[in-house]
Amino acid sequence: MRSLEIPRLREAKGNNGKTVGEGASLCVESVGRRVGPHQGLSDAVATADRTIGQEYGVPKSVREHPRLGQIDMAERSGIEWTNSTWNPVTGCTKLSAGCDNCYAHALAHGRLREMYSCQLPVVDTPESRENPFSVRIWPERLHRPAEWKKPRCVFVNSMSDLFHRDVPRQFLRQVFRIMLQEERHVYQILTRRPARAASFIKTNSDLLTDGLVPAHIWIGVSVEHKRVMHRLEHLRAIPASMRFLSCEPLLGPLDLELEGIHWVIAGGESGASFRPIRPEWVREVRDQCREAGVPFFFKQWGGRTPKAGGRELDGRIWDGMPLSLDRSVR
Repeated sequence: MRSLEIPRLREAKGNNGKTVGEGASLCVESVGRRVGPHQGLSDAVATADRTIGQEYGVPKSVREHPRLGQIDMAERSGIEWTNSTWNPVTGCTKLSAGCDNCYAHALAHGRLREMYSCQLPVVDTPESRENPFSVRIWPERLHRPAEWKKPRCVFVNSMSDLFHRDVPRQFLRQVFRIMLQEERHVYQILTRRPARAASFIKTNSDLLTDGLVPAHIWIGVSVEHKRVMHRLEHLRAIPASMRFLSCEPLLGPLDLELEGIHWVIAGGESGASFRPIRPEWVREVRDQCREAGVPFFFKQWGGRTPKAGGRELDGRIWDGMPLSLDRSVR
C-alpha cells in the first residue's frame, strides 16, 4: 500500500534567531507572478495573510528539506501549520460562534474591499456586489498549484469555506481535479460545513479512485465549542484517508471522540475583541489527543495580536503533525 510521508522538522533557529520547535512547519504564502488585471490582488492577499502570524526566519533544515524544498522566504504565510495558501474562492457567511471575529471577514471589509469588489459575486445582486465578503470564485487562480514545482502543504481557502452553499458544484469539481492532478502537494481543506463536504464527495465519487479521498487531500472541520460537536459525525462520514480538527478559536471545554481523526489543531482567538482561552481547555484537548495517539498542534494563546501570548504550553511547543498516512480509510 502506498504511503505519504509528511515532514517532521527538528528544532532549529531561524534567521532572526527565533526558535522553531520540533515538528514545526514553516509557512509560505501563495504569492507569485500574476498575469492580468488582478496582479495587485494576489500580492495584497499575500501581504494580508502574512500579518496573521509572526514572521520567522527560515532555518537551513527547512530550506533543504526534501518535501518543502527551497520556497521563497517572501512567500511565507503566518499560519504555522501549513506552507502555502490557495484561494480559488473568497467570501463566506458567519455560521457559528467561532465566526464572530473572523479575520477573513475583517480583511475583506478592510484592505481588500476594493479589490474583492472588482469581481462579481456568485449570487449577483446589488447587496452581494456591495458586500466584499460575498462568495466569489476566481477561475484564474486554479493554475497556481501547477506552478509550484516544489511539493508543499497548501491550506485551501484561507479566505473562505470551499463547501459554502454558494460555491457552484462544477467549480468545486474543478478545484478537486486540480488537487488530484497536482498530487505532489498536500491540500488542507478546513470547513464549517462538513455536511455539504460529505454530500459532495458522495455524489462526485467519479472523480476519485474507489470513491476515496486520497491521502494528499486532508479534510478538516472547525470545532470551537461543544455546541458544534455534531460536525465530527459528518466528518467521519467522509471516506477520506486524512481527517483533522481545528479547535480554534477554542471557546470552551471539549470532550472529543477522536476515532477516525488523524490530527488536531487548537488555538486561542486574536484581535481587538478576542475571547480569552483557558489553559485547562487546551490541556484537556492535548491530553485527549495523547490518549488516542492523535498528533496535537497548539497554534497560539492569542490576544490582541496572534502572537501576543506565544505558543508554549507547559514549557514546550506542541507541533504535532501526521507523519505517514496510508491511502486507505482508517
